Amino acid sequence: MRFVKSIINFVMEILETVVFVGSIFIVMYLFVLQPNQVKGASMEPSFQTGNYIFTSKMTYKMRQPERGDVIVFKSPQNPDIEFIKRIVGLPGDTVLVENQEVYVNGNKLAEPYISAKTTIFSGGFLKEGEEIIVPDGYYFVMGDNRPHSSDSREFGPIPKESIIGQVFFRYFPVHEAGKIQNPVPESLRTLINDYSPIYISLEQ
Repeated sequence: MRFVKSIINFVMEILETVVFVGSIFIVMYLFVLQPNQVKGASMEPSFQTGNYIFTSKMTYKMRQPERGDVIVFKSPQNPDIEFIKRIVGLPGDTVLVENQEVYVNGNKLAEPYISAKTTIFSGGFLKEGEEIIVPDGYYFVMGDNRPHSSDSREFGPIPKESIIGQVFFRYFPVHEAGKIQNPVPESLRTLINDYSPIYISLEQ
């Protein structure tokens, strides 16, 4: 009888540990960070399909999103689908694509991280040579693989409420594991007026 009681106590201790660890994991997943797998080629060459990343849900509770941040957000067309893109325009920014170049607040962006020049989708939100103003509370996002990315050029700026979090760490593949760097100099990440961006390359 004492043996059976010991077994039961041992099992209960294991269950308590499992429940405790599971609770911590759930809290972390819901409020702190979540793992994501990159699917598709829209962020190449910065992220390859099959990469595994961590998305911080806490970053934008402490600060506003910034130019150059890579974010995960809910698709405007289907909230059950999550997209990964880079923030190009902040609320109040003007965005223009002309001759396959991107201009923010009248200044041409230098984007060494993109795979090809920026094109415009026929029938999309953004028109060639037409400047738009990003509304308050919205962000203009693009994939780094411009010819193969469904982004704000197609569906327009996204509301802040749809942003799940900032991509801050890649943990697979192991040889590319590390913190995700924002390529925009800190002094240029939040300015709206007289913005003259000089981007640096991403370190992978």
